[in-house]
Amino acid sequence: MAISKKPFGALPDGREATLYTLQNQGSTVLEVTDYGCRIHRLWAADKSGQLGDVVLGHRTLPEYFGDNYQGALVGRYANRIGKASFCLDGKDYPLAPNDGENHLHGGPTGYHQVLWQAEAQDGPCPCVVFTHVSPDGDEGYPGTLEMKVTYTLGEDGSLTVEYTGVSDKATLFNLTNHSFFNLSGDHQKKVLDTMLQINADAVTAVADDLIPTGELQPVAGGHLDFTAPKALGQDMFAADHLMGVCGGYDHNFCVRGQGFRLCAQAYEPGSGRVMEVWSDMPGVQLYTFNKVPQPLVGKDGLPMQPHTAFCLETQFYPDSPNQPGFPSAVLEAGKPFTTKTTFRFSTR
Repeated sequence: MAISKKPFGALPDGREATLYTLQNQGSTVLEVTDYGCRIHRLWAADKSGQLGDVVLGHRTLPEYFGDNYQGALVGRYANRIGKASFCLDGKDYPLAPNDGENHLHGGPTGYHQVLWQAEAQDGPCPCVVFTHVSPDGDEGYPGTLEMKVTYTLGEDGSLTVEYTGVSDKATLFNLTNHSFFNLSGDHQKKVLDTMLQINADAVTAVADDLIPTGELQPVAGGHLDFTAPKALGQDMFAADHLMGVCGGYDHNFCVRGQGFRLCAQAYEPGSGRVMEVWSDMPGVQLYTFNKVPQPLVGKDGLPMQPHTAFCLETQFYPDSPNQPGFPSAVLEAGKPFTTKTTFRFSTR
């Protein structure tokens, strides 16, 4: 039930970024910055009641510049769009390729590099409301898109991220948060022992460039089967071609059911921390921080290491604009759309 803010450095053009700290009556504390709506720190209690920071990140603002998705909001389209183009209402829209010949996380100047407008609101459930207007043609996308993204700490210690968008033209709208979680609180500890369950019976099958083929691949009995809790390290290095290409998990899971529901649950035995991921989105991308662009230095002052975090990015499926059989990520003109994801923390 408290909010504070402080300067967090300057962008190259001189604008100042701000760091907001939210604390409720529970045991969760959030630090988020208006630069990319990034979760900078997220403290959650372990089984002994000690708070620990469960997201990776950096010490200073400049370390977040460029193609760095640590803790960030990404869009206008999270994940990949094949051949960096899509067709909407009979018109082709070329996008900037920034992942080989494909388009990733909104492009080279996506929302993770935007300084958002912010307004903090105190109360039993403190929140920060971020807003931004993305102009028509931004990174090649059609429509002037007005967005509101709200980070709220619940009285139960949960963190809810709510995304709302409205556009004056039909466009794509697929935002997600790209936090790198480590529930041990030790950012040098690999997450191989973290137990994960994902409520999904299939993943989107992909080629080596991680662009979907349009098929859904059943997970039952294989290295992608998280229908029951399983240690991330159990099959992370399975003798599978795509796992070898990725160096670990980088897969979109097709979550069972519809509406706001439990998508995934992670449990770190050492700390006892549990994180549930609830969302109304159709997919969740599991990424296990397989490759670390060097040099990246963490908040502990040490170089970041592979497999020291996992991401659970709630989203529409990758490349859905080019896959007619996938759930549609089209935002119709003049029709607001809202989606939310909640991270619920507990211990056992």
